[in-house]
Amino acid sequence: MILVDTALRAREAEGRPIRVGIIGAGFMARGLTNQIVNSVPGMRVVAIYNRHIDKAFNCYTYAVENCAPVAADTQAQLDDAIRARQPVVTQDAMLLARSEHIDVLVETTGSVEFGARLLLEAFRHGKDVVLMNAEIDATIGPILQVYAARHGVVLSACEGDEPGVQINLYRWVRGLGLIPRVMGNVKGLQDPYRTPTTQKAFAEKWGQNPAMVTSFADGSKISFEQAIVANATGFVVKSRGMSRGLEYRGDVMAIGKLYDIDELRQVGGIVDYVVGTPLTKVYCLAEHPDPKQQHYLNLYKMGDGPLYSFFIPYHLVHFEVPNAIARAVLFRDSVAKPLGGPVVEVCAVAKRDLKAGDVLDDYGQYMTYGEALNSPEMRRERYLPEGLVEGCRMLRDIAKDSVIALADVELPSGRLADRLRDEQYACFPETAAECLDTAVALV
Repeated sequence: MILVDTALRAREAEGRPIRVGIIGAGFMARGLTNQIVNSVPGMRVVAIYNRHIDKAFNCYTYAVENCAPVAADTQAQLDDAIRARQPVVTQDAMLLARSEHIDVLVETTGSVEFGARLLLEAFRHGKDVVLMNAEIDATIGPILQVYAARHGVVLSACEGDEPGVQINLYRWVRGLGLIPRVMGNVKGLQDPYRTPTTQKAFAEKWGQNPAMVTSFADGSKISFEQAIVANATGFVVKSRGMSRGLEYRGDVMAIGKLYDIDELRQVGGIVDYVVGTPLTKVYCLAEHPDPKQQHYLNLYKMGDGPLYSFFIPYHLVHFEVPNAIARAVLFRDSVAKPLGGPVVEVCAVAKRDLKAGDVLDDYGQYMTYGEALNSPEMRRERYLPEGLVEGCRMLRDIAKDSVIALADVELPSGRLADRLRDEQYACFPETAAECLDTAVALV
């Protein structure tokens, strides 16, 4: 942040703000637009896409009451508006991807198939992309990084959301000379059977999408998030589903007692989550190999070890996303970039009994929830990814809480995301253990 704020002030003084295009106009996009417009020097929201254009207009007017964006249907209209410094909205996302007057896109939709098509087009036109879309990152992020590299652009997770907060903490702890062993996330609720109906009141209270809120409650979202962290660190999960909602309401400084240090050393490190830990959003448990430094850590009230607890009590999401934008554009630094191929993935589990002929709805809905598991198991059992469930037709009955395999469904035809996932496996045949060896070598 210290480097970022100085660099952004310099861009503001030079009259060369980073030109941001936002894909999607939901709850997070609205907050991000407001943040950039009113609080971030050296950056400008030049265009917003949404399939319902009224929501794109509302993003701008939420940030600036008397703002009067124009609507664009063609590339020329969009580009002319940006050149004239006129806020512009559109129902065609590809106009933003192709515009030479936009430096970076922020993808906020949560859609894997739509996001895949948009990202490849953006890469072809030299666009950096920051993802507020954990679902695409956890499902096909590694292969998308390959495409980004081919085109010389940066694909990045966002700061502020849990994966970015954890990776920033991970990098900071490693920089102190410690060896991280657990990267953890904290939830307030875990119930895999929640639906948009049960979450409707909460969603309406905060102006959020009920399906997205459901994905928070049923464990799908945290599974996507921890998969991103795993892929960026080489860490694995102890078992499918991680803790599956283990409650820990004690002191975060003592949370290390939940873990066996020898088991952690054997696998190198794990990603995990717990429910209910007070005043904590993410945590990193790390050890120090130097007895002299252990003495200092004890003096500094970090305890006797061997696992020292570092934590952050909040995640501020859209407040911090501009930092990721600046890191990508100005410093070519990607937040939570995978080390290589997938180490942890997210499989689809039946939320209720499913019948042959059922057509699956999307994550955060009524039919499935996601669980994180190690990639070798995902490959061996050929499980269906939770990020790709929408539109799949069941070929046989599946009982509640059973993992759905690719052989159990007929995939929708012609999906780019399916092709990219196949390509991801072909491109990265290494096992989780080989990825872990790479990660440990970097410590």
